[in-house]
Formats: sequence, structure tokens, C-alpha cells
Amino acid sequence: MRTSQVTRNTLETQVSVSLNLDGSGVAKLASGVPFLDHMLDQIARHGLVDLDISAKGDLHIDAHHTVEDIGITLGQAFAKAVGDKKGICRYGHAYVPLDEALSRVVIDLSGRPGLVFAVEFSRGTIGEFDVDLVSEFFQGFVNHAGVTLHIDNLRGKNSHHQVETIFKAFGRALRMAVEVDSRLGGAMPSTKGSL
Repeated sequence: MRTSQVTRNTLETQVSVSLNLDGSGVAKLASGVPFLDHMLDQIARHGLVDLDISAKGDLHIDAHHTVEDIGITLGQAFAKAVGDKKGICRYGHAYVPLDEALSRVVIDLSGRPGLVFAVEFSRGTIGEFDVDLVSEFFQGFVNHAGVTLHIDNLRGKNSHHQVETIFKAFGRALRMAVEVDSRLGGAMPSTKGSL
């Protein structure tokens, strides 16, 4: 089982993440940011990973530090759980629609952090959630997971739908990338011999 547990404590946040890459999509979430919990649940369900995330942050200021630090901690947990990456597919991609919105996410478990985030949101907030925090979450994740991630919202007029398609597609792409490829026979999916 590819599992990990990571705790990150700073003066701004205390975050705990447990991750099982070979799970069944079960999520236990208590970030203090309800909309983020809804999106993290999409990762678990569509990525078929089990997630247990709890966070206490300086939400009296805003949700920025909490959302970013959850992305960082989840990235650390992912890097630990995926291990040496031998025998995995490495690449993953997904297109996900939700009504008028359509997003594409492509991931490479390359060992090189990089984020391309091509999204123009239709409005700046979803309830009290600042949509700028979506890119902050994924930037924190890629920096600490060591992955290359391209996120494109191809169309959408409803910000909630735009964000939800991104998180669902991310879960699906992640699921594809971490799948064990029986044809590889445990080999490293790189000509360099390491990722």
C-alpha cells in the first residue's frame, strides 16, 4: 500500500494529511474552509485515493495560508506515498465537463515542479472563497510533490463549475499517473533511469 502521513506546523497553520494512493475514494476533511473540503472530496472520489486532512489556520485573517499550506502538505504526502515511481504510468490526463464548464488537466510525475495555470474565472469569489486560492493550492502541491501540472479551463461561465471541473480532472489525471503499468515490469518510466 502506497500510504503516507505528514504534519506541517507553522505560526500560521497546523496541517495534518494522511494519504492512501491505493484507496477507494474515502475522504475525511476538516480544513476549516468548506468550499475547499468540497474540492478535496473531488480529488479523493475521482482519484480513488483516501484522504484524511485536518487543518487549523489563521482564518480570522483569510483562507490564504490555510489553502496554500494544505496544498504544500498534500504535495509532501504525495511525494512520500508515490515512492521511487518504478512501474507507474507517470503521465496522466483528463477532460471533465460540468454543465457549461470544461477543464483539462495533464500531469507528469517528473520530479520537476512546474505549474501552468490557464484559467480565467468568471467571478472573483465563490461564496466567501477567493478563486485566486485555487492556483495557490496547486502551486503549493507541485512545488512539494515534484510534478509538472498543466491546468486549462477551456470554457465556463460559472466559477463554481470551473473550479469543480479542475479538481475532478486533477483527481482523474492523478489516478492515471500513479497506476501501476504491468507492461513496465517495475521499470523506471524514464530514459534517465530516475524521476
